[in-house]
Amino acid sequence: MATIHRTTMTPTKLELLAGWLPKQSWYVGDAAKPELVKAGGFRLDDPKGAVGIEFMVVVDTTVQEPVAYLVPMAYRDAALEGVPDEALIGTSEHGVLGTRWIYDGVHDPVVVAQLNALLRGEATPQRQNESDTPDPTVTVHGTGTADGRDVRLHRVLRSGDTARPSSVHLVAGWTWPDGTAARGVIAGS
Repeated sequence: MATIHRTTMTPTKLELLAGWLPKQSWYVGDAAKPELVKAGGFRLDDPKGAVGIEFMVVVDTTVQEPVAYLVPMAYRDAALEGVPDEALIGTSEHGVLGTRWIYDGVHDPVVVAQLNALLRGEATPQRQNESDTPDPTVTVHGTGTADGRDVRLHRVLRSGDTARPSSVHLVAGWTWPDGTAARGVIAGS
């Protein structure tokens, strides 16, 4: 099980994402450097304990109508070979673990494998900020199989977003800056 360390990261995850997010094709904001707030998310465990896996929801508050984004992240103790340059969100100094290479999870095989395991009912989502604590608010719905080829992440989140009734989809929540709770589909096949 993943251990959540109460420590610092320099630069912070939000600082790294503020520089990385505007370069993504799915970014809908108009700011070169968005103002991001952490709005929710969850973690998955790497069965081998080597890769940190976090699905973070951030909200860009620079636009008139705030926009929520899903960013799956992999935290590694060394560079990941064989991925495109744009897969690297950045590096950060973790107060306990040292240098962490932070990748966009869609390019990390451990993240993809665990997301598929979650959609098959073979992995348990964990609370984002608590060690060894399942998160029952993250739920899998629908029928079918998730084999990795057809899993789509919803990068721009919409409250109440629904998937086809016959698809397998993952629903999670986040909080808007005004305190309003939201839920929607974050991934599906």
